Amino acid sequence: MDRGKVLLSIARAVIAKELGVEYDIDIDDLVAKNQWLLQKGAVFVTLNTKSNHNLRGCIGSIIAHQRLIDDLIQNAKSAAFSDPRFHPLSKDEFDNITIEVSLLTPPQEVVYSDIDDLKQKLRPNIDGVIIKDGMHQATFLPQVWQELPTFEMFMAHLCQKAGIFTNCLNNHPTIYTYQVQEYGEQ
Repeated sequence: MDRGKVLLSIARAVIAKELGVEYDIDIDDLVAKNQWLLQKGAVFVTLNTKSNHNLRGCIGSIIAHQRLIDDLIQNAKSAAFSDPRFHPLSKDEFDNITIEVSLLTPPQEVVYSDIDDLKQKLRPNIDGVIIKDGMHQATFLPQVWQELPTFEMFMAHLCQKAGIFTNCLNNHPTIYTYQVQEYGEQ
């Protein structure tokens, strides 16, 4: 089984188990056969509805702080049952969601002189972006560029997500980028 299928199978199995849905995957066996799951890793788990591809939950880790298998299990459960934007996933919804798992690279700080310089350094559809200003912080995965395709839209929404006013780039916040390996169910 390839890496993506392993990650997606585990995420779906974890959610199924929490819902009491029968799902025939042996997670311990998958871990035994895929030792890379025991290395530190950071993942985001995103749930979307099948019918209209609307977001149904998205939780993840920006920094690798535990074994990949533990991060995956924790974030799959959180995306399904603890995303504060949504009610917990129900058993009836289980077959009507798709799961996406994004493996993150370590974030790298972007050194920039002004907004125009930052605009030149961010790569749409490639870079995930973290914005940090004091106690405020938020991130968008690279996939969000598909919904917010311009630098101005992307950054305005990211500032808003962080709880900072939308022209927050004037304050020269700290910016980090990372990339993802994205795996999704069809």
